[in-house]
Amino acid sequence: MFLKQLKLTNYKNIEASKFDFEAPINCFIGNNGIGKSNILDSIYHLAFTKSYFNPSSQQNIKFNKDFFAIEGLFEIKAKVEKVSCSLKKGQKKNIKRNGKRYIKIADHIGLIPLVIISPIDRDLILEGSITRRRFIDGVIGQTDKTYLKNLVDYNKTLAQRNALLKYFAINRTFDSTNLEIYNQQMIDLSQPIHDKRKAFIEAFIPIFMHRYNIISNSQECVTINYYSDLNEKGMDELLSLNFQRDKSLQYTSVGIHKDDLNFQIAGVPIKKFGSQGQQKTFLIALKLAQFDFIKKVSGINPIVLLDDIFDKLDQNRVTQTIKLFENETIGQIFISDTHEDRIKAALAATKSNYEIFNLN
Repeated sequence: MFLKQLKLTNYKNIEASKFDFEAPINCFIGNNGIGKSNILDSIYHLAFTKSYFNPSSQQNIKFNKDFFAIEGLFEIKAKVEKVSCSLKKGQKKNIKRNGKRYIKIADHIGLIPLVIISPIDRDLILEGSITRRRFIDGVIGQTDKTYLKNLVDYNKTLAQRNALLKYFAINRTFDSTNLEIYNQQMIDLSQPIHDKRKAFIEAFIPIFMHRYNIISNSQECVTINYYSDLNEKGMDELLSLNFQRDKSLQYTSVGIHKDDLNFQIAGVPIKKFGSQGQQKTFLIALKLAQFDFIKKVSGINPIVLLDDIFDKLDQNRVTQTIKLFENETIGQIFISDTHEDRIKAALAATKSNYEIFNLN
């Protein structure tokens, strides 16, 4: 996987830019607010058809402009693929591969395997369960289109069931036949999603623990526990047992949309008891394991984006972090940072060619 060229027009604060890439490691250096993270985000956007930092597509259009456009030339398994993403105000997003528009955007996911590490990844540890479910879905979804389709269908059915429950409450009515239609759809979709998540976690945990042990020199014991309502009961039984509760709450209170991961260190939640250094190590190990998993399943080295992650790290840790990825003979790494001297010192210790783009 190799990005050869990137073009941006009216994307966030970037009016027009073009970059040609030849090196495996590419660094964007510049002051805060100059747009270096937006460049990395545009690469993410081409892979996942959305921004990593701002899911509202309209807000990714440059201020006082009517549209944005991103275009990338990717070398995938010795074939060059042109991927473009554009959005005009008031219209639907347009995703094209080699000039042909996708009918279903989900069909594009997985073409460009990618792993990103950013300061906002701390939300994986500190915030609610939705961020950890997105992590699971983001990894599996890059390698399994059936899983992605089931997930889209489940979320659509869930929204429809919730709307129906709210309708019943507002209108003081009830129709068991309509509710049963959505119940059955959720039952049919839940089990394959749960089975896939469970199998993924079982395969992922040893990879993650191996990565963490390397980074921490095996000084700490970490693990990940997968929590799901479906670990104990089937979806049909869960919906039946919680029927009155769902009617009262006006939404579906059980199901795979409540799944969560419990990150632990030394047998206790790392969210509460882990130091900032331990949490950062945990996150880097998670992303390295994500890289390993995608590479193993897809047979392609994912692109890696390291967005402004070196703040408050000493020079040795900056160097070691870059080496962790370089040692995997990655196709490409893209780095954003504010300090050119820090990056140059770290890259001097690597064996790979690199290029620095100073945006100042």
